[in-house]
Amino acid sequence: MTSFRKSRVAELLRQAISDIVVLRIKDPRVQGITITEVRMSEDLKSAKVYFSSLADGRVESHKNAGGFIRRQLRQELDLKYIPELSFFYDTSFDNFSHINKLLKQIVTPETENEQ
Repeated sequence: MTSFRKSRVAELLRQAISDIVVLRIKDPRVQGITITEVRMSEDLKSAKVYFSSLADGRVESHKNAGGFIRRQLRQELDLKYIPELSFFYDTSFDNFSHINKLLKQIVTPETENEQ
């Protein structure tokens, strides 16, 4: 399997799942969810879906919505196999925020002279 095909299918799934989450899922616990990345397995039969949330804390309702999302994907996409979906909270934004906070705390000689 070429990585080009994997990346095309992953991006197709990311867009479709994002549309489903925003337009079709009415659960208020899912509001503010953004699908950040989809990583496909080599055989394209499973996918790891990474999401972030505007609300503090991790959203657990994605486990309940997984079956619904997969059924919607089956209706929308023309793929031989609709992959099994596993959802993971994307911590990259939290890490970025933490690193940014640490960088702001660094005192350099130039900033000491200004104070």
